[in-house]
Amino acid sequence: MNRFVIADPKNCIGCRTCEVACAVVHSTDNDVANLSAKTFTPRIRVVRGQSVSTAILCRHCEDAPCAAVCPSGAIVHRNNSIQVIQEKCIGCKTCAIACPYGAMSIVTSNIPLPGNGAINTIHQKTEALKCDLCEDIAESPTCIKVCPTNALQLVTHESMDAMLRQKQERAALEEASEIYF
Repeated sequence: MNRFVIADPKNCIGCRTCEVACAVVHSTDNDVANLSAKTFTPRIRVVRGQSVSTAILCRHCEDAPCAAVCPSGAIVHRNNSIQVIQEKCIGCKTCAIACPYGAMSIVTSNIPLPGNGAINTIHQKTEALKCDLCEDIAESPTCIKVCPTNALQLVTHESMDAMLRQKQERAALEEASEIYF
C-alpha cells in the first residue's frame, strides 16, 4: 500500500501553515523571505468553505490515474508513493485532468539558460507538481510537522490496519449492544 497524507477537517482551522511550510521546503533556498506570488508553489492546498476547511493533497493512488495517462512516463511508483520526475515532465496537464482529487498543480517557472556573455536567456517550463511526501527533503512530510492542530497525518499500511481494526471492534460492540440491550 502506498503511503499518503490525509487531513481531518474537524481539526483543520484553515491557517495555511502547511502550505507555507511546503512551499519553503520545496523552494531552492528554503527561505520564506524569498517567496513571492510567482514562487509560492506548495504541493498541498487548503480549501475553505463557510463552515469547514481542509487540506487537499495527493493520495498516492495504487492504480494512479495520473501515472496511467502521463505520455512521457514522468509519473512513477517509487518508495511506496507516486512521484513526478520533473526532468521528464512536459507540462501537458493530462495528469491534472485525470486526478480525481484535484491534487495536481500545473506551474510555470523561469529557468535561466546559459547565455553568451552578459545576456542570459530565460526558458519557461511548465510542469506538474504534487505532494511528494517530502521525499529526499525531510524525515516525514513537513506539513504534518508544522500543523498546529494535528489535522494532518501520514497513513501507512500499518496505520490503515490499526484504523480498520478499531472500526471493526467499534462496529461489533455497537451491534452487540443493540442485540443484547
